Amino acid sequence: MITSPVPPVVPAGHMATMDQPVLALPSGLELRPWRVEDADALVAAAQEPAIRQWNRLVVTSREEARKRIERMRERWENEQSATWAVAPPDGGQAVGLIGWGDIDLSGGSAEIMYWILPAGRGRGAMVEATKRVGQWAFDDLGLHRLRLCHAVANSASCRVAAKAGYSLEGTMRSALLHEDGWHDEHLHALVHGDI
Repeated sequence: MITSPVPPVVPAGHMATMDQPVLALPSGLELRPWRVEDADALVAAAQEPAIRQWNRLVVTSREEARKRIERMRERWENEQSATWAVAPPDGGQAVGLIGWGDIDLSGGSAEIMYWILPAGRGRGAMVEATKRVGQWAFDDLGLHRLRLCHAVANSASCRVAAKAGYSLEGTMRSALLHEDGWHDEHLHALVHGDI
């Protein structure tokens, strides 16, 4: 067996041994693991026009949403993704989603994903959440590089990236297929030590 001369940035198994934390936000919201009781929020998000426009979220029923929430837990345990609900700390219903997909522990990178329902908009919660999960990814998980990609036409995500400190690195042509066709995407990144 040939082994790489470069050690993994984060050893395999490190994330799976961690409990998914609850992370407080300055706005008073918190990031917490998704619960089956949040199924209605996933169904609502899949129907919300602004979320549908920029995300490939397909959830047509409560049962499908519950299965997706269970897969979130499994993907944490398998070190593939880390997904939080953006929610009030009193146990209320989720108003958004944020997390890391495409986690590469060996290479030390991940790509952020997020959306927020109208009830959570207008108070800077997504910028706060983006900063907070970035801090967790660097300080607790040990990643080195974080990516944020969005359709060039999605100006709200571009503002979130800039306010959260992600540098614009370029445009990826015809990079993601949405319902209305192929979109160019901006690639933003944050590297450990940038902020």
